[in-house]
Amino acid sequence: MPEVLAEATDVGRVFGEDDNRVIALQHATCKIVRGDRIALVGPSGSGKSTLLHLLAGLDDPTSGTITWPALGDKSGLSPTKISFVFQSESLLAPLTVLENIEVPCLLGGSDSDVAREDASRLLEELDLRALAYKLPEEISGGQAQRAAVARSLITQPALILADEPTGQLDHSTARHLLDLLDRRLRGTDTALVIATHDPFVAARMKTQWKIEHGVLK
Repeated sequence: MPEVLAEATDVGRVFGEDDNRVIALQHATCKIVRGDRIALVGPSGSGKSTLLHLLAGLDDPTSGTITWPALGDKSGLSPTKISFVFQSESLLAPLTVLENIEVPCLLGGSDSDVAREDASRLLEELDLRALAYKLPEEISGGQAQRAAVARSLITQPALILADEPTGQLDHSTARHLLDLLDRRLRGTDTALVIATHDPFVAARMKTQWKIEHGVLK
């Protein structure tokens, strides 16, 4: 049986209190195993981002439980186990693209020289070498998202969670970004979950989870 990387059991997430109370997610139960390719499909505001943040350990559920059977306790999660691609631009402004991509390696305890070598090699493989010494403000939104995806890949994590990574890209750039992910993950057992409202993106994944009004179907 494939190892379970992350599992949600009857999970709910509520923001605010009293009249300002918003139910973002309710009674969600799901499981991610090694090698999964999942599209989390739903309109804006449906709870996609909330569920991904919970599965990544970036937030805590109001009810229910999140566990990582093959990865350990939440306190031990790191970029070497789970990588997250945020919906908005997330590169660190003072750092070059190369330095941004090195960050997960350094957080994971890699030697700085090894991190630099690995990041340089990945940029070369992904045809991003020309961006290496540019700052985030000097590159386009599409280039920034490609760099963010590269950053998520650098530690060869067990699980990658991507929140609308193509949401602000045209179809050509989006296709290139998905091709990049597919090429890098082909032949690995890294699990990939992409939150999207785009049928084109969803069709690239083997499995589709649908979510609407905070309800995972």
